[in-house]
Amino acid sequence: MSRNKHRLVGHNSKKAGLPPGSLVHVGEIKTSEPLATLIEYGHDGYRETCFTSLEQGRGFQPQHPNLWLNIHGLHNIPLLEEVGRRFGLHPLVLEDILNTGQRPKVDVYDGYSYIVARLIHFDNDRRCLSSEQISIVLGRNFVLTFQEKPTGTFTELRERLKVGGTQVASSGPDYLVYSLLDKVIDRYFKVVEDIGEEIELLEDEVSVKAQTSVLTRIHSLRQEMLGLKRALWPMREVLNTLQRDEPDLFSKETQLYLRDVYDHTIHLIESLETLRDLIAGLLDIFMSAQGHRLNLEMRFLTVITTIFMPLTLISSIYGMNFEFMPELHWRWGYFGVLALMAFLAAAMGIFFWRKKWLR
Repeated sequence: MSRNKHRLVGHNSKKAGLPPGSLVHVGEIKTSEPLATLIEYGHDGYRETCFTSLEQGRGFQPQHPNLWLNIHGLHNIPLLEEVGRRFGLHPLVLEDILNTGQRPKVDVYDGYSYIVARLIHFDNDRRCLSSEQISIVLGRNFVLTFQEKPTGTFTELRERLKVGGTQVASSGPDYLVYSLLDKVIDRYFKVVEDIGEEIELLEDEVSVKAQTSVLTRIHSLRQEMLGLKRALWPMREVLNTLQRDEPDLFSKETQLYLRDVYDHTIHLIESLETLRDLIAGLLDIFMSAQGHRLNLEMRFLTVITTIFMPLTLISSIYGMNFEFMPELHWRWGYFGVLALMAFLAAAMGIFFWRKKWLR
């Protein structure tokens, strides 16, 4: 597993010294060309328009009551300034959108709410987590979403709007925001499932062999779990705030759906704690396996040393160059000493083998 480092401190150094509300993109550029897609929907129909330049959007007039503007790529500052001007967004909101290291939160402004969520991906090839920021602005008749790159997370939701007759197509922007958050939370379930499968694979490997690479993967998993925790716990507070303290923008019916997403988040946090306990258990098993293997190796080396101790004693005795040693003048002395040494080594080897110290 490739180790994915979750930053404890963001890339905010480039904003040092700038006044509040300064628009500076903070983070990695994940798409080459930003794209703005406007979806209009309502009881009277559906229309989707893609904008690749500011000139296309300046004279555009919507035809349907509900608007969903989605932007991929956040490094086009003039585009975001135009969106902020058209929808009356506060400069601090635009600043937070451009700062892609935000923790999940909800800020209430006059006439709209700003929501930050973290979308988590698990790379099955590199076996590591990655995350991106999704900013959502909910107004009376519009929803704005800002993503760092296209992910396909909301494709099925767009299709439901296009078909018409579905609940999301016949409801207001508040239900659309609920659907977006529900898709984000659903992605967490898939990530937690993938990490659970990775833990099962590690359990099998730890029981068979306790190599250093396994320990590296265990520590990497602990880092991934830390990243998930940092995204899920604030998200729980966001959903709790939306379902309780936002009666102006969310209807009572939509707040019931938000309560369901909140319950899913609680379930994810509980599953996350279980996985963390399993990882801690894996680490204990690994250390025990390493200690057991070390004990076996030390026992084997001790047995070998014990076998050679009497042989070393005999050879050292007959290595003394005293003049009066009767055995030195015996014709078969050399072969006799060799036979004695071989007998002692074989006898001790059989003894230790029967004691299962050489297996």
